[in-house]
Amino acid sequence: MIFKPFMREGFMPLPVTFISTISTDGIRNIAPYSCIMPVLRPLDLICLASARKRDTLVNIRKTREFVVNMIGTSLADKVIPTAKYSPPETDEFELTGLEEKPSCKIQAPGIVGAYAWMECELFKEYEETNYILVMGKVLRLEVADDALSVDGGLNIQKARPLMMTGSQKGMHFCSVADIGHFEPFGAMFPDGNDPIIKHNKS
Repeated sequence: MIFKPFMREGFMPLPVTFISTISTDGIRNIAPYSCIMPVLRPLDLICLASARKRDTLVNIRKTREFVVNMIGTSLADKVIPTAKYSPPETDEFELTGLEEKPSCKIQAPGIVGAYAWMECELFKEYEETNYILVMGKVLRLEVADDALSVDGGLNIQKARPLMMTGSQKGMHFCSVADIGHFEPFGAMFPDGNDPIIKHNKS
């Protein structure tokens, strides 16, 4: 079956994140974003695509900071409340009943209940007619202890990352499953050595 090109997200599961910001007047804002990705390993950059008219974008431009909250399936019921339009003067933490998690490097708060938090500063923007690509530099990455596996990676079963696919009628929420298959990065290189492994050491 052939589909319209804009239906690509229907067959490409996307992560659901909450971006939390704070305005110059101290108003806290939350918005769900799925068009978001890291920019190559081992860089400390993350990129998100935003519509032009978003309070989140206004706050990022004015304060140059934001938090990427990685959420699990337990917060699926907060996606629509945070996605609905609300006036810029509305505190969306109060509106949605979400609890603030104080950040360490920036003023914008994170969200209690997420399994990971990326405190970011604005790095660069790429502006087009209908959208903006926002590049953020991750200043601090924190992961909840109970979401970690024995080897220090993400425990998929415990974190249950919230994801979605889009259809012509709406969003279908899902998560991911660990299939028990592992390959080292070095397997991609002729000598079996990962040339940037030193950057992975904390």
